[in-house]
Amino acid sequence: MRKLETKTIVVASHNAGKIREIQELIGPLGFTAKSAAELNFVEPDETGTSFEENATIKAVASANAAGMPALSDDSGLVVDALDGDPGVYTANWAETPSGTRDFDMAMAKVEKALQDAGATTPEQRTARFVSVLCLAWPDGHTELFRGEVEGSVVWPPRGGQGFGYDPVFQPEGYGVTFGEMSGEEKHGWSVGKPQALSHRARAFKLFVETCLEA
Repeated sequence: MRKLETKTIVVASHNAGKIREIQELIGPLGFTAKSAAELNFVEPDETGTSFEENATIKAVASANAAGMPALSDDSGLVVDALDGDPGVYTANWAETPSGTRDFDMAMAKVEKALQDAGATTPEQRTARFVSVLCLAWPDGHTELFRGEVEGSVVWPPRGGQGFGYDPVFQPEGYGVTFGEMSGEEKHGWSVGKPQALSHRARAFKLFVETCLEA
């Protein structure tokens, strides 16, 4: 495992919600970070078939372009009754013909698929959010960190916090969705001390323990 010796990195993402969450997590640790979007880096094609592969593609592309370490996230909603869909294609389910992403449409698409599968009770609608972080250096070295949080898909969507599919995901043991939680509640951390409720915070906690702590 390689330690990260700089506090200046690139957030290898063009997703505004994801960039915000990663910056919320790394900010208290004293990082200076710009996103791939801010730096006008070309968004690489995510041709992998796993979260790990796609996270690596994005981190390596930004690390090479910036000449400094880059941190990426590839994440998605994995629904058991849908044989793991949308999974690594979570963002694709939100794509519109114009090339934009409509997550209200994507959430409705998941709900229709669940209804078509006869999954109507909470026990039939189990799901998990998965996040894989990749930290890449310009010399090609990478470190991967995977976090998951169990829960279920609810309908109709609830809450206007977060982004993506947050309004339809209710984490196990909670009576509210991610869309009804503040960033602090969703991540489950106090400043600089991630307690890791969300999938991204759990992956981030592993990143901190592996690459930052002595």
